[in-house]
Amino acid sequence: MRLPGPLTAGGKRWGLTDPRSRKGDRMQIDPRGPRFGALMTMLMFAVVLITGSAWVLTAQAVMFAAGTFLGLARSPYGLAYRWLVRPRLGPPAELEDAAPPRFAQAVGLVISVIGIAGYGAGVVPLGMAAASLGLVAAVLNGVFGVCLGCEMYLLIRRTWPAPAKG
Repeated sequence: MRLPGPLTAGGKRWGLTDPRSRKGDRMQIDPRGPRFGALMTMLMFAVVLITGSAWVLTAQAVMFAAGTFLGLARSPYGLAYRWLVRPRLGPPAELEDAAPPRFAQAVGLVISVIGIAGYGAGVVPLGMAAASLGLVAAVLNGVFGVCLGCEMYLLIRRTWPAPAKG
């Protein structure tokens, strides 16, 4: 499938993710894509907190599930970034490993499921606490470029023993 917009820079393909953007066995991504997704997530969590809607939180959980299980490029926010935002930007200064942001999507999914359970069970403070945590994480990532889930991933990778090769 060919996507609209400038997909090459300096003879190299670039983007949120591209199967040809690999470093070793690791998928490489445009770091601006996850930040765009974090800004959209920030809006969703703000709407959840304003309205108390478990349905909006469920929609956000679906976004996180898509990013976790399908990959960032196939998530709705990833597709929106690729089709609407990326064509208007120049190539990224550098690419980053896709694994930390994908792990962050899984963390967001867990937070969203806890919030849905809270709202669904009538424990509104639990739902609000989960949505608030998600909002804080999304603001840190989208506005300041600090991805808490990514930092968790890196901490786990540094402290967890690597599987034996052989």
